[in-house]
Amino acid sequence: MNKVKALTILCILICHYSFAQKPVKPNVIYIYADDLGYGDLSCYGAKKIQTPNIDKLAASGIRFTDGHATSATCTPSRYALMTGQYPWRKQGTGILPGDAALIIPTDKTTLPKLFKRAGYQTGIVGKWHLGLGEQVEKDWNGEIKPGPNEVGFDYSFIFPATADRVPTVFLENHNVIALDANDPIAVDYKNKVGNDPTGKEHPELLKLQSSPGQGHNQTIVNGIGRIGYMSGGKTARWVDEELSTTFLTKAQQFITTNQKSPFFLYFALTEPHVPRMPATMFRGKSGLGLRGDAILQLDWTVGQIMQQLKALNLDKNTIIIFTSDNGPVLDDGYQDEAVTKLNGHTPAGNLRGGKYSMLEAGTRVPFILSWPTKVKPQVSSALVSQMDLLASFSKLINQPIPKGDAPDSENLLDAFLGKSVKGRSVFIEQGGGLAVIKDGWKYIPASKGEAYDKLVGIETGNSPSPQLYNLKEDAGEKNNLAEKYPLKVKELSDILLVIKQKK
Repeated sequence: MNKVKALTILCILICHYSFAQKPVKPNVIYIYADDLGYGDLSCYGAKKIQTPNIDKLAASGIRFTDGHATSATCTPSRYALMTGQYPWRKQGTGILPGDAALIIPTDKTTLPKLFKRAGYQTGIVGKWHLGLGEQVEKDWNGEIKPGPNEVGFDYSFIFPATADRVPTVFLENHNVIALDANDPIAVDYKNKVGNDPTGKEHPELLKLQSSPGQGHNQTIVNGIGRIGYMSGGKTARWVDEELSTTFLTKAQQFITTNQKSPFFLYFALTEPHVPRMPATMFRGKSGLGLRGDAILQLDWTVGQIMQQLKALNLDKNTIIIFTSDNGPVLDDGYQDEAVTKLNGHTPAGNLRGGKYSMLEAGTRVPFILSWPTKVKPQVSSALVSQMDLLASFSKLINQPIPKGDAPDSENLLDAFLGKSVKGRSVFIEQGGGLAVIKDGWKYIPASKGEAYDKLVGIETGNSPSPQLYNLKEDAGEKNNLAEKYPLKVKELSDILLVIKQKK
């Protein structure tokens, strides 16, 4: 009996030891800001605005100084994040209207599918802007699919496109929230539908005036002119000032619901994209107008997620990635004092360009990764891209990617975990055209486009002559070395051509 008892105890101890040694899968929260610039955070050098929560996140992990979205606009950057493919390889990945069909393939590996295969609960809360349904014409009053659920998310709570486009409604999984069957929704981006006033016809009804020539003057919702026409769905239309807190609540609910199992949450924030309508408690707090107030709201939101994780004892084994879909823009549809109250703030930091641009500020954005139990606090100069998270997490959670999927994603796990400062050797930046970076050298081909976009007040990167910059010494792209190093121009031009032709 004593021997049996002893063996039983030994078996229990061995099983307990084995279980204790089994690695616990980390939770992953990907927080995506919208139009946030490289210089918009105090941890990236901002002096006119303070972002203490994001600063704290950066201090607990890696702050990348050369982290990139693939593109200088939102839809293509989000496409690359989801698919691990340069968006310019697929037609139709430009900025989508609110009624666009789904552009993410349902039969390929995506970032959420990768986690789903590994046993994670997957969710998206926030901005989607990657299309819904199989075609433009869709019934907004029934089930709307395919969408996020069909590309790998167990749960989704989104708005279809972006806040300045109709329809201004929430979708939970496949259905519009709070829809009244007696007030059906109709959406059209070409012809006016219904009798709702438009910003063009009734500017006196606007609480936020549209910027001239930028098209934000169609159906008015909540006193704001939108892009596109919408009728119906009066009870389903969201209030701009409540967008951020609604998304935060849904994100927190997802975390609470799934706290006992590993989860992946894609939390796509709206700030500081237009229309900038922060909640009352943030109004006037930044001194930089509504854009600055929206950044304060963004920082508070990140802090709320961090506090929740700590309260649930999830903070030590949760990877938080914080970054932005593209660079900054001030005047992008509405006259909200973002320009007149800039007050010396530099949204792009020391970089040239911004949203829509091939220059560095178009795609080089804040990029922070925190994983307290595994990643030591540091600043990294490694060139990393959001597109590389797919291949890198494939390695981390041991989920192979089928051949042909995620063709442009690179495994940079060592860089993301702070074990190496070696990132990408070659990277393509997409603005109005394509630029290539190799080992710190950047080449922008000659082009005929305008050098300065007057509508939004941003340098585009276009020039009738080729441009070559040594980013290691000149991240601000002030000194064009193309004439001095013609062989380097030829080398990078050839590389760009080869990558563009790659299938």
